[in-house]
Amino acid sequence: MIFDTLIIGGGVAGMQCALVLGSAKNKAFAINKNIGVILHQKTSHLQNALFNNVLGLPAKTLGKNILIEGKEQLSNLYPHVSQIEDEKVVSILQDGGGYKITTNKNVYISKIVILALNYSKPFSISGLENFLEPHQRANPEKDRIQLKNNNHLIKTGLYCCGTIAGWRSQFAIAAGSGASVATDILTLWNNNTSTKVHDKV
Repeated sequence: MIFDTLIIGGGVAGMQCALVLGSAKNKAFAINKNIGVILHQKTSHLQNALFNNVLGLPAKTLGKNILIEGKEQLSNLYPHVSQIEDEKVVSILQDGGGYKITTNKNVYISKIVILALNYSKPFSISGLENFLEPHQRANPEKDRIQLKNNNHLIKTGLYCCGTIAGWRSQFAIAAGSGASVATDILTLWNNNTSTKVHDKV
């Protein structure tokens, strides 16, 4: 399967990125774009999270419920975004003007790839070893990692967001990072005209 953008990771950053990209579906520059998300969720830190300090979320919201509800929200609002479950990415390699993403079950091609995984070791996706470095904002004792990037961009067509991009493990920060990458991609699709998507009453 060939994508215009493929997100790897189904936590806060990845799902928020998918929602913003999906919400542009009626824009002329995005109407025919093929968007997918490989839902790595088993290792998401949301599995054990409890939220009391996130704007818009009721106190005592469970992270594991957000994982379920996020998939439903994406499916209900933007069903054109492909959700790929029960697959683990094993390699990401440059392929012409895009990337070849190999999982334990399939091979995908995408012009743009977004890494939205957590910052824990081990990092087992081959092809990205040269971009790994110690996390710049985490407690050094926790031995976290990030991917070298400049404002989320690793290199042409390859992005990262959330904690793997060097941000702190805070819900609002991860969501904002994912949304930021999505708007950068929408801007790219829109002939580099600064772009964001808002719904209004």
